[in-house]
Amino acid sequence: MKTHDMPLAVTMGDPSGIGPEIVAKMFLHRSDNRHWIVIGDALVMRCAFEALGADVEIRPITSLDQAVFDDGSINVFCSSTLSVLPPVSEVSAISGKVAFDAIIAAIKLAKDGQIGGIVTAPIHKEALSAAGVKYPGHTEILADYSGAPKVAMMLANEDIRTVLVTIHCSLSQAIAKGDFAAQMDAIRLAHTGAEALGIAKPRVAVAGLNPHAGEGGLFGDEEIKVIRPAVEAARDEGIDASGPWPGDTVFMQARTGRFDVVVAQYHDQGLIPVKYMGLDRGVNITLGLPFVRTSPDHGTAFDIVGSGRADPTSLETAFDYAVTLKTALFKSKAPKL
Repeated sequence: MKTHDMPLAVTMGDPSGIGPEIVAKMFLHRSDNRHWIVIGDALVMRCAFEALGADVEIRPITSLDQAVFDDGSINVFCSSTLSVLPPVSEVSAISGKVAFDAIIAAIKLAKDGQIGGIVTAPIHKEALSAAGVKYPGHTEILADYSGAPKVAMMLANEDIRTVLVTIHCSLSQAIAKGDFAAQMDAIRLAHTGAEALGIAKPRVAVAGLNPHAGEGGLFGDEEIKVIRPAVEAARDEGIDASGPWPGDTVFMQARTGRFDVVVAQYHDQGLIPVKYMGLDRGVNITLGLPFVRTSPDHGTAFDIVGSGRADPTSLETAFDYAVTLKTALFKSKAPKL
């Protein structure tokens, strides 16, 4: 089966959160686009549909050969087999393990070339920890189990794209980790990621770390010693990189069309501008993997579980991005994004 024909896989996420609900809603909303499978637990997904008052047949499968895509049923690749539902709206070890097992199963299917990419519903970091999982989030799990040497997180909506130099760590660790090599990895991945999204010649802006991008060394010298040399080295490689730009204005310039993607130095510097524009509009893309992976830009929303108010828009947008990216990956025959 060719990459562009393979089904996507949608992991269920933390079963105590809104993941199962938004997955079910996406299935119900898109009767004309159901060439995908859920990876998770059949009992949890059955209850999610029942809570929505939807009569949908759950087809538990243990291999892709058992999947059927044209009869109105939903294929659930069983990475777990719960006999009772885990507690809802709270952190639990069982939910952390179920969520983790689904991610690992999805990675294996992707590495084996059985699916065209992965769309991940939200997980809870504390639940992972309660389950004894050492990873702080999806990105680190995906990087380790896929064997990818360098990965980066891209957050995107229709106005802004940003790639992070550092991800889930303290601010002091982010400063220490943002060395020349990390800058180069992020700039290169920002360039190739933007190309995969259809931008022929991406303009990559690199944000500074310090206020006013260091103000010529008055507020710190990371821009002079680390960031600017990386920008210059990237330009020598043929990447249209510029900076370092002040972090408080570079995203505004990107939004008005001056730049195609912004490399941000640390987690909140990059995510605040995207999330401020609406959680329903943002998508998380993991760059550097040997397969496609996207996710919605929000969490498990324990406060609204069971209310029927969970909005699947970001998950649906993440799905659409995954379709675009798997098509680009097939056409380019590139080994990774």
